[in-house]
Amino acid sequence: MEEPVGRADRPGEGGRPDKRRAILDGALAVFARDGYTRASVDAIAREAAVSTRTIYNQFHDKATLFGEVIQDSARRVAQAQITLLQRYLTKVVDVEADLIEFGRVWATPMPEFRAHFALVRQINAEAGHVPQAALDAWQESGPRRVRAELARLLGRLGERGLLRLDDPERAAVHFAVLTAAEVTARTYHGALPLPEAEIHRLADSGVRAFLHGYAGLAAVRSAGEVCLTRQPLAADEHS
Repeated sequence: MEEPVGRADRPGEGGRPDKRRAILDGALAVFARDGYTRASVDAIAREAAVSTRTIYNQFHDKATLFGEVIQDSARRVAQAQITLLQRYLTKVVDVEADLIEFGRVWATPMPEFRAHFALVRQINAEAGHVPQAALDAWQESGPRRVRAELARLLGRLGERGLLRLDDPERAAVHFAVLTAAEVTARTYHGALPLPEAEIHRLADSGVRAFLHGYAGLAAVRSAGEVCLTRQPLAADEHS
């Protein structure tokens, strides 16, 4: 029996790029809802309004499609995060105040990418059943790319003396974990709400913990300190 023809398969209703976009979007919705192992090509075809034949013609199998979906989604999220990094971390003057401002934004879940983070939750739940190539592609397209840009921008703050960095890559990991990890854990990647005031409290404390280890000499001096370490008290201050 001939397969039904979806809207995107009808002549004159979208060329190949439109079909590919429809498949990627439909597959993201299905993988985010059902996970990798339970998602079916039939369900993806229905969501994308294309035939299963079209999916197999363009992506060959479910594993290949999943890899393409996670890369595509991760690239879009990464670009949005990199835009935030560049918007906030290229204009730092007061390192604590400006990093706190950025940290609050950084820690706040991104509702426009709800499906992506639902997919991340599914990956975390069944990582042992997801093709390793797809996991590697996801990390390269998204998290590692963002971390590299964060490290680059933190390194520039180090060059200005605002931060004291031996390893910008490690500092980037520390900043991300200290400012956003608890919010991510408590909201399950944005699935559950958390009051804005609580997000800000967690992000602010993370920034201050980060600066406790990484504040540079220029930042300390700008705050009215003479050096990074605490000075000995005068004799009359010990009483």
